Amino acid sequence: MNNYIFTSERLGFRNWELEDVETLFELNSNEEVMQFFPSTQTKDQSLAFIERMRNQFDKNKFCYFAVEIIETKELIGFIGISEQTYEADFNPSVDIGWRILPKFWGKGYATEGSKQCLVYAFNTIKLKKIVSVAPAINIPSITVMKKIGMQKVKSFHHSLLKDFPKLQECVLYEIDNSF
Repeated sequence: MNNYIFTSERLGFRNWELEDVETLFELNSNEEVMQFFPSTQTKDQSLAFIERMRNQFDKNKFCYFAVEIIETKELIGFIGISEQTYEADFNPSVDIGWRILPKFWGKGYATEGSKQCLVYAFNTIKLKKIVSVAPAINIPSITVMKKIGMQKVKSFHHSLLKDFPKLQECVLYEIDNSF
């Protein structure tokens, strides 16, 4: 049974299931994956993330989607869009983000999946603008932002990262529905 909300050439995007917690915890507890975040996350935090995403999808028909390789049905992580309300002059906003298990890095999945999420966001959900934020040192994510057509708006100090000097300096990129 195909439970995908939408697909790209190689990826299927779906809502989260409670059974996804083991793979999400593997992702969120990986120090290499989380090097541009304040800390790794526990299994309870991963489960809370799944619940937040499921609730957000029920409310808005979008979230950071669970993403599978269509051919193998392997869960590789998440790619999607999510509401952001932390203190910043550009919020409330909807941002695009991704987090993928290292064994799937370097295959173009973040770029392919993010492009398809933009199509979904603009054509199905009818959003007008999507933003993306990353610490200035997170060159891999900034590279994906550029590859999907986003433009840098500014650098800023992230209000949620003030206790993490290496991460606090962030960049804001955006794209509108004319892409």
